[in-house]
Amino acid sequence: MGRMKLLEKVSNASAGQVEGLCIIKSAVIKSNVKGAPYLDLVLADAGGECAAKLWDYSIEQHGAYEADTVVKVRATINIWKDEEQLKIDRIRNLRPEELAAADMAELVPCAPMRGEEMYDKLYECASAFGDDDLRALTQYILRENRDALIRFPAALKLHHAVRGGLLYHTLTMLEVAKRLCGVYKELYPSLSSELVYAGVILHDVAKTRELVVGSLGLACAYSAEGQLLGHINIGASMVERAAAELMTAPEVAMLVQHMLLSHHGVPEFGSPRPPMFPEAELVSQIDLIDSRMYEMFDALTGVAVGGFSERQWALDNRQLYKHGRE
Repeated sequence: MGRMKLLEKVSNASAGQVEGLCIIKSAVIKSNVKGAPYLDLVLADAGGECAAKLWDYSIEQHGAYEADTVVKVRATINIWKDEEQLKIDRIRNLRPEELAAADMAELVPCAPMRGEEMYDKLYECASAFGDDDLRALTQYILRENRDALIRFPAALKLHHAVRGGLLYHTLTMLEVAKRLCGVYKELYPSLSSELVYAGVILHDVAKTRELVVGSLGLACAYSAEGQLLGHINIGASMVERAAAELMTAPEVAMLVQHMLLSHHGVPEFGSPRPPMFPEAELVSQIDLIDSRMYEMFDALTGVAVGGFSERQWALDNRQLYKHGRE
């Protein structure tokens, strides 16, 4: 990671003091050589992270602190073993109203759009479906998962692993799908654009159950359900349950389930079936394109023109070249 944005917020230049909001990544009570307790912290924001110490720590005086919470700190920047370290002068947990007003984009890596805005765009797309069953099914699953969708990342570490990344990935895919369907609908009039859109909107919805995500919107692990079943199988089950509740036409439910089951393309990537109709193929290919575009541009961030990235194991261990053309 890079340098914390907090380290730029100097409140007292002569003392090297900084003040602002940050996230606690870890907090452990330790003892120094004299046996006095201190709080050993790793603080972070959207820019990076930094080690920090709160000396002579007392829970009665200073309060209790946990990982994945937002705090306000005043600290002095020190250098320890050629690395920046913070000596905490003051620290407190945020009040609920302060947390609600905080700019999360300053604290954690976020998608470039608000989760609520992206959700509304997807829901609006589904609202325009002419197929009553497809519209009701898609909107039902969106509503059932709204609170998680607006903050969840799309992955633990790979593509779109940022707050709101799941909806950003889905919305970008939807924009690509609209353009491709515009081309192929003219060539093949029987292509169902609505089926493609529904497949795109729902393809990763079960990430809301596959990942363990805190209130900050970053994944820290896979759930037991996610590890044992995976989002592909969980998603198909979610469609089956919703379809039964709504009495959806069996073929519509089956087609949507197949698009979810096949969107990773091949068994080695988790799909028990390959795409077996054109709309399923489009969903699968658009998913692959969008995930790889994100990974490539993310890997090239910070690479000088004419240089190569580190090897990317998620991209067949390729090194990527940064050219200067736009």
